[in-house]
Amino acid sequence: MSLVTAEQQTRIAEAIAEVERHTDAELVTVIAAASDDYRYIPLLWAALAALVVPAVLYFTPLYVLDALYLFWAQAGVFVILALALSLSSLRVRLIPRAVREWRASNMACRQFLEQGLHHTEGETGVLIFVSEAEHFVEILVDRGISALVEDDAWREIVADFIGEVRAGRVEAGLTHAIERCGEILARTVPKTEGNTNELDNRLILIGYE
Repeated sequence: MSLVTAEQQTRIAEAIAEVERHTDAELVTVIAAASDDYRYIPLLWAALAALVVPAVLYFTPLYVLDALYLFWAQAGVFVILALALSLSSLRVRLIPRAVREWRASNMACRQFLEQGLHHTEGETGVLIFVSEAEHFVEILVDRGISALVEDDAWREIVADFIGEVRAGRVEAGLTHAIERCGEILARTVPKTEGNTNELDNRLILIGYE
């Protein structure tokens, strides 16, 4: 299930369109269910646990130095943990925060390129990227915008948006973030005559069925 309903998606798209009526910048908003499937994580933890089995058994009264016994004990631990940790809710929690943020930031950069934001006229592309599983939000801007706006302005918007999400106000938080981006863009890259809308204004969802 997506963070936002179909009705909310429509309202968010309207907010994006309203922003672009007042600026030459191209604003794209992407929400991803996750930035990686992390399928290797359960296998990694299960393998590490299986390797510890002999040491654990050595200190138990039932310890038996038998290769076949150890094999089945390790195999059982590996299979059970690999299956249990494959649940998506558990899988992400096993990943260090630095790794989650790195994967999400990498996904944001890929989306900036895949959505064509690096090809906009005047290099004025702006991406608001949200990755639900990693609880990650980032605003990326092209060179034409970064030359005019300090990074702290975008960080402040991100921080406020995260606060809204934690309070359960996803749509309001995202809409407010879009509007605040619009205020900055209208001031620094105002709409000029003849400027056309180069990219779709819809909210882009990735990884949701």
